Amino acid sequence: MREGRLDSAVAATAYQREWFQSLRRTSGPDAPIAFVNADAPHEVFRAMGIPYVVNQWWASVIAAKRRGPESLRRLSALGLPDDSRQYDALALGAQDLPADEAPWGGLPTPAFAVAERGGDVTHKIFELWGQRPGTETFLLSRTAADPAPEGWWEHVAEGWEEVFGRERIDLLAAEIDDLIAWLEERTGRRFDHSRLAEIMALGNEQAQWNRRTRDLLAAARPTPVAVTDSIPSVMVPQWHRGSEWAVTAAKRLHDEVAARIERGDAVCRDERRRLMWIGRGLWSDLEMYRSFQEEFGAVFVWSMYLAIAADGYARYGPDPVRALAARFVGITDLLYVPPMSSSWYVKEALAHGVDGVVHLVADDTPGASFISAALEERGIPVLEIRANNADSRSTEDARVGERIAGFLRTRVPARH
Repeated sequence: MREGRLDSAVAATAYQREWFQSLRRTSGPDAPIAFVNADAPHEVFRAMGIPYVVNQWWASVIAAKRRGPESLRRLSALGLPDDSRQYDALALGAQDLPADEAPWGGLPTPAFAVAERGGDVTHKIFELWGQRPGTETFLLSRTAADPAPEGWWEHVAEGWEEVFGRERIDLLAAEIDDLIAWLEERTGRRFDHSRLAEIMALGNEQAQWNRRTRDLLAAARPTPVAVTDSIPSVMVPQWHRGSEWAVTAAKRLHDEVAARIERGDAVCRDERRRLMWIGRGLWSDLEMYRSFQEEFGAVFVWSMYLAIAADGYARYGPDPVRALAARFVGITDLLYVPPMSSSWYVKEALAHGVDGVVHLVADDTPGASFISAALEERGIPVLEIRANNADSRSTEDARVGERIAGFLRTRVPARH
């Protein structure tokens, strides 16, 4: 038996659509918007009243609307590669789609494009944004991970200097100050530290609701919420992090999940296999996540979106700029750099009682094999699939559904 959609997911999606259309109506030379990567300090823009669109969210919309292949062809027509870092590059190609073919009418021209210099490619993609008319680029440094204490998730919210190292935070905090000055010069607006402190407090409150929700779902048997619902319920508010609406949405998700557990709701009444999905969402084929329930009783009970929202974002401290730097300085480390990442995935897998893991490995996640190995060492079978989540050509070539079905038959025995 499959229960209906979460009201919080429906409400979040509707809110995001209306917010985006409002953005399209009001943006212009006197009302600039920003285009930011997920690893950029969004809260600076919120504090300055500059609306922002997150690259990864916009890429997910492009992929879900099946405009990914055409967007990548636009990149190829410009002489750019279309087979690497598609998740980061998709929006750049989509910007040249005709308005009547672009998802939701298309992204207005951003005045600012901001990202971290992660890897060899992301900053180059954002530099290309800065070569488009009307857009300027600002890049932040990507620093290397220090050895982290075990169980970082228990003390990172307050002990972030110990987890990430003072020097890394000092550097990013100074660069955030540079970003603020850069934005002040271009917009004529003044940055308010007390406003940023309010936004950080709301973001921390939102993270606490997400942690409570994650803990409820980890303990629930059977799982009452499909990941295709929990993802928008968490991620739309995440892109509005630090707003009153986002805190209310996070609490609404928590309350709805608690009510479902109290009623004994289930995504799949005959739940016989609990699965973890490591990697970015398969936006072009979200139904895939439900497609193994009837034959295998297999339910995806975990994705990184709620889990990292629960463990990765809360930061407390008297200086809001330094606390903000601590929020972003190591977000990539937490997800991708062993042992920080691998120990966290093992902790989450054990807490959720998963029987198997599907690990989608993109070309920019070189530490993936350490994560898979750490899970296998704890007796949890892992299927690695190498493909890009936002490129349907890539996932079709990888035969995702067929390989997961084979994995379930051969390596993930059913619970009795």
